[in-house]
Amino acid sequence: MAYDYEYFKKAVFELTTIDLNAYKEKQMKRRIDTLIDKRKADGYDKYVAMLKSDKEAFEEFVSYLTINVSEFYRNPDQWELMDKEIFPELIAKFGKNLKIWSAACSTGDEPYSLVMALSKHVPLNQIKIYATDIDKQILEKAKLGLYNEKSIENVPEEFKKKYFTKVGPSYKISDEIKSRVEFKQHNLLKDPYPKDLHMIVCRNVLIYFTEEAKDEVFRKFCDCLYSKGVLFIGSTEQIINYKEIGYQRKNSFYYDKP
Repeated sequence: MAYDYEYFKKAVFELTTIDLNAYKEKQMKRRIDTLIDKRKADGYDKYVAMLKSDKEAFEEFVSYLTINVSEFYRNPDQWELMDKEIFPELIAKFGKNLKIWSAACSTGDEPYSLVMALSKHVPLNQIKIYATDIDKQILEKAKLGLYNEKSIENVPEEFKKKYFTKVGPSYKISDEIKSRVEFKQHNLLKDPYPKDLHMIVCRNVLIYFTEEAKDEVFRKFCDCLYSKGVLFIGSTEQIINYKEIGYQRKNSFYYDKP
């Protein structure tokens, strides 16, 4: 292909501030080459020109580049642990006004799940979840709050009945839940992180990052947490050097800061 991948990475960073150096190259390059073929662009340089001039192609590229596999209450046993142990401990330590960040929140399934789960412990009007993602289009989908049946299959029945309305083949989440989440665009590898957090949820996203990028993000997360604050990661992830970074392991997917 015309020009090389190094040129393409630099051009993408100038256009989007997405740093492709932080992603596993073989896997990411394969995804991008597939998209270039689909658009019938003759090489990286022609595709960059297309991204600059064609808004639809640009938005398709950002959506395709970012990984958006999400569902409500993913891995229900881990959410049960949150309900039974994690939230009660955090509330006992910090009170009911918890500051929680859902990082790389994708289509909103995760922050909305957090609102519902926390509502068993805290009045709904006291809940505020801060949710971010690099993909602007995905954030628009999250704000819309429309999901298919598979996305919501793990939602507890009480919440399905209370907070979801069937619209054709889809399910719309209530404004009551939506109003408790503040969405914002954010790049984990570039932008400043929020501070003084009681809990960070970032699941099944960092597996696509290089080991160096992962380490940097986990360290930044640790810096953002209060002492006894908790990090909740995905079932496909682990923090091998968690002690060195400054975490204690509560169980396989929950880490806290001493």
